[in-house]
Amino acid sequence: MFKDYLVQLRKLKIFTQEDVAEKIGVTRQAVAKWESGETVPDF
Repeated sequence: MFKDYLVQLRKLKIFTQEDVAEKIGVTRQAVAKWESGETVPDF
């Protein structure tokens, strides 16, 4: 599932949710919602 992959990859790279959000141009809250499975990103 996307959320599991995102969390695993983020922790492997030792990134915070803020780091991920900044790199892809979204808010930290968006990343948190993706990781919780509440929403998924629009591709």
